[in-house]
Amino acid sequence: MEKSGKQKTSNPALRPGAPLDESAAKTGTLKALLDRRALRRLAGAQSFERGEDYFAKGQVRSITEDNGTLTAKVLGARPYRVNLWAERSELDYSCTCPMGSDGAFCKHCVAVALAWLGDIPPSPKSPRKGRDKATITMDDVRRYLAGQETTALVELLMQHAMENDRLRQRLLLHAAKGSPKGLDVSAYRRAIDTAVDTGEFIEYAAASDYGQGIEEVIDSIDDLLREGHAREVIELAEHALAAVEEALGSVDDSDGRMGEILERLQQVHLEACKKARPDPEELARRLCEWELRAQWDTFFGAVETYASVLGPRGIAVYRQLADAAWAKVPALGPGRSEPEGHARRFRITHMMELLARQAGDVEGVVAIKQRDLSSAYAYLQIAETYAAARKHDLALEWAERGTKAFPKRTDARLREFLAREYHRRKRHDDAMALIWVEFTESPDLERYRVLKEHADRMGQWKAWRERAIALLRESIAAAKNDTRADRSIWSRTRDRSELVRIFLSERQVDAAWREAVEGGCSSELWMDLASKRQKEHPEDALPILQRQIEPTLNRKNNEAYRAAIGLLRQIRVLMGRVGSEADFTPYLESVRASHKAKRNFVKLLDHANWELGAGR
Repeated sequence: MEKSGKQKTSNPALRPGAPLDESAAKTGTLKALLDRRALRRLAGAQSFERGEDYFAKGQVRSITEDNGTLTAKVLGARPYRVNLWAERSELDYSCTCPMGSDGAFCKHCVAVALAWLGDIPPSPKSPRKGRDKATITMDDVRRYLAGQETTALVELLMQHAMENDRLRQRLLLHAAKGSPKGLDVSAYRRAIDTAVDTGEFIEYAAASDYGQGIEEVIDSIDDLLREGHAREVIELAEHALAAVEEALGSVDDSDGRMGEILERLQQVHLEACKKARPDPEELARRLCEWELRAQWDTFFGAVETYASVLGPRGIAVYRQLADAAWAKVPALGPGRSEPEGHARRFRITHMMELLARQAGDVEGVVAIKQRDLSSAYAYLQIAETYAAARKHDLALEWAERGTKAFPKRTDARLREFLAREYHRRKRHDDAMALIWVEFTESPDLERYRVLKEHADRMGQWKAWRERAIALLRESIAAAKNDTRADRSIWSRTRDRSELVRIFLSERQVDAAWREAVEGGCSSELWMDLASKRQKEHPEDALPILQRQIEPTLNRKNNEAYRAAIGLLRQIRVLMGRVGSEADFTPYLESVRASHKAKRNFVKLLDHANWELGAGR
C-alpha cells in the first residue's frame, strides 16, 4: 500500500476498463496539473532542483501513462517506483522511497513529471536532449488487448505471473476464493508466510518494498472480510500477526512501517471479531495469553478494545487469567527493581488497572499501583488517582509519602503536584519551599519558569527572582573553581548559558548580551543573540557569524555547506551595514582557500550570487 501526499491507500485511476474518452480526459487533467510552478510548490526548491538533476541525467526509466496515471521507475540509491495521477482536479502521487513513504512529493516525483512533459528541456547541467515521445501509448495497448481472445489473454497473464512474484501471489489468492471446494484458507496462510519471510536481514533501503508486499496480502485479507469471511479472517489475522512479530527482529524498521502493519492487522482482527462473534471465552484466552507474552505490544489493552466482543463471559475469563499472572508479581518498595525484567510486569499491571477502571474501583486501581513503589513517580500516580476521584486528603497523604520516601532528587512532577495541593490549601510557604528545592537541584530555565509560576500565585515573584538569579551566579562561580578532572556530566556549567537563556526568555536582550560577553555561553545562544542584535548592533553580530563558519564547514556534508553559504550571505550584508563592504571579497577568498578541498562547498561558492542583498 503506497503512501501519497494525501495518504491514499489506493489509486482509482489504476482500475482497468475505463472508456477511451474518459481515459483521454484524465490524461488531459493530469497534464494540466504538471506545470513547473506546481511541481516546485509541491516539492520545495531543493527537491525540485534535485528532481531536475535526476531528469537531466536520464535516471527516469520505464515511464508509462495509462488512464490518467503516470508510472515510472527512477534510479536513485536503488530503483524507486513512482505513480502520479489526478484526483478531484488535484495532483496525487506516491513513491516507494523513504521520503515518499512519509507522504512527501519527492525529487523522484519531480523527475518523472519533467520526463513526461516532453516540451520541458533538460537542465542545463546536462547536454542530454529530451527523450522522444512514445508513438505507442497504453491506450493502444488497451485496444490491442480488447481485441484478443480470452485464451491468448490467459496465456499472456500466466507468462507474466511466472515472472512476477507479486502478480503470481495475487492470482493464487483470487483462485483460492474461487475454488470449487470453497475458500482455501491455506493458500492465504502460504501467501502470508511468503510475504513476511525475510530470508536474510532486510536493510532500510529494501524495507519499504518489503512492507509493500505484506500490505498487498493484508489488502487481500481485508477483501475477504468485506466478502463475508469474517471467521477465516480472524484466523488469518492472528497467523499474520505472529509472523510479523517474528520477522520484526530481522527488519530495519526505522520509518515505523512494520509497526503500522501490526496496527492494521489488529484493526482487521477486531473488525472480523465484531462481525463473526467468536466464542468469547476462547477469544479472551487467546487475547490475554498473547498480550502477556508479546514483545511488540500486540493486543495491548485488549480487555478495553474488545470489551463489546468479549462481553461479561469473556471478560470474566480474561480477569481470571490476569489474576493468576498478577499473583506471581512481587511487591516492590523504594530502591527495589523487578528481578525478571520490566516489560512483562508493565503489561500485566496495565491489564489489571484496566480491569479495575472498568469496574469503577478506585481503591482497586490504587491497590494495583501499590504493588510497585520503587520510584517517586509511583507515588505520584497514586496521588493523581485519588485527586481525580476528588479524594484530596488521600492524594496529599500519598504525595507527602513519596517525597519522604525519595528525599533526594525526587520526581519533579511529584513535587509540583504536592506544591499545587499546598497552594489549594493556602499553604503557600510549604509550596514554595518544595519548588525552591527543585530549583536548587536543577537551576535551569525550565525550573526557573516553574518557580515563577508558583511565586506569581503569591504575588512574590520579584523577591524569588532575585534569589534565583543570585543562586545561579553562585552556582557558576562554584563551577569555575571546581578543578576536579572527573566532573559529572550533571555538574553545573562554568559559562553563563543559563543566565543568557533566562534573560532572553524575559526579552532582556541587553542583559543577556552582557552575561555572554562577560562569562561566555553556548554556540547556539551566541547565534540567537546575533539574530536579535544584528538590526541595531550589526558590529556585535558580525564576529559571531564569522566564528560560526569554521564549525559549520567542519561538519563536512552538503547540508552544512548550504548553511555556510547562508551565513556568508548574512556576513556580506552585515559588512555592508558596518561600512566594511570592501573587506568581504578578501574574506570570502580566505574562506575558499582554507576549504578548497571541500569540492561541493567550492561549487556552491562558485554558483552563489554575492551581490549585496542577494539571497536575502
